[in-house]
Amino acid sequence: MRIKLIKIGFGNFIASNKIIDVISPESVPAKRLIRDARYFGKLINANYGRKTKSIILTDDDYVILCSINFKNFKR
Repeated sequence: MRIKLIKIGFGNFIASNKIIDVISPESVPAKRLIRDARYFGKLINANYGRKTKSIILTDDDYVILCSINFKNFKR
């Protein structure tokens, strides 16, 4: 079985079978999600100081902040 890796920027990759959804960071619920993930230690910041353009939600409840825009993400 092959695992497809998706480049999320700056040498970071994520397995496509782990991704549940990709959302925009501008909404209030997304900001709450980031706050709660930070509190529970489930936030991964893959921005390297850049602006967050996408939030990736994984099946193990991790929230990944990404500086690449994934508007038309398809598995």
